Amino acid sequence: MATLGEITALLDDWFPPHHADDWDAVGLVLGDPAVDVRRILLAVDPVAAVVDEAVAEDTDLLICHHPLFLKAVHGFAATGPKGRLAHRLVTNGCALFTAHTNADSPTGGVSESLALALGLVDVRPLEADLGAPMDKIVVFAPASSAEEVRAALVAAGAGAIGDYDSASFTSTGEGRFRPLDGARPTIGAVGHLEVVDEVRVESVFARHLRPAVVAALLAAHPYEEPAYDVLELAPLDEPDRGSGRIGTLSAPLPLAEFAALVSSVLPETAHGVRVAGEADTVIETVALCGGAGDFLLDRARAAGADAYLTSDLRHHPASELREHPDAPALLDVAHWAAESTWLPVLERRLVAALGDTVEVRVSPTNTDPWTFRV
Repeated sequence: MATLGEITALLDDWFPPHHADDWDAVGLVLGDPAVDVRRILLAVDPVAAVVDEAVAEDTDLLICHHPLFLKAVHGFAATGPKGRLAHRLVTNGCALFTAHTNADSPTGGVSESLALALGLVDVRPLEADLGAPMDKIVVFAPASSAEEVRAALVAAGAGAIGDYDSASFTSTGEGRFRPLDGARPTIGAVGHLEVVDEVRVESVFARHLRPAVVAALLAAHPYEEPAYDVLELAPLDEPDRGSGRIGTLSAPLPLAEFAALVSSVLPETAHGVRVAGEADTVIETVALCGGAGDFLLDRARAAGADAYLTSDLRHHPASELREHPDAPALLDVAHWAAESTWLPVLERRLVAALGDTVEVRVSPTNTDPWTFRV
């Protein structure tokens, strides 16, 4: 059996909270990290029907994609819908955890789950996230002190690359300098040109560590005025994290058949599948975004997608995009339906991590707010 704290640590590792949008509210909402968890229920929305299901099944942890409290509150008295749900969960011993925008972009996240549910291959981010800002420090030190300087850089956090630490590069050369009046040289004498065997030590580090790394260098270096450079590295795309996904169908399909495929893969909703495009247009490259994705319309077009699938498309952005001769066909599906494809992926991941110590189940409840159309 796992504790709530152990499970939330696992979720935070898969879906780091710092990757959430700054307006978002993610993480543990209700619950004591010290308690044991026997049953987990997964759902897109923390609505009354889902909470009823969680309570009826004696669930210890409800994991939802959408937050219960997206905006700040000063309390959650049981006088409104959200407060009542929070009280019901707490009084029945059920914790609540949210993974929202931090679960949209990573491997195993919402958009990738939708792409794989549709059978796309060669799936990659439509708009890759940039990696964390990195710097490189280059320092020149006498050969006899190079190891001490290198060790100080590593202790301050430099040289960490993926699953490695203590990474650096060294090259040899000559250092030349002449101490002037007022200098107190470690090597040489005032007024005399010195030539010293030196080494060049290079190491990378996360940019937020810059003050600590520079301070460590200055403290460890034997020279009164050490020579060093701090270089800002160009940001690189993260290959496995980003907004939306793009991939290809295993075989091209006419747009009408692709829309039918989408309809068959997603759960049935009153919304259905809205399509903009000619029915016989050949679709091979598909871009998509789980949830509301009209912010990626231009990116889908620039990427050469034949079709772009998302939710909550608005009239004007869709109409303006379709005016371009190279515009992709558009498929608009129910927000809940698209994001529900993530739940079985998360279920399998939790079962693999927790084994048979915890029961994990996907809620069958349709939480799409739209009930019928005329």
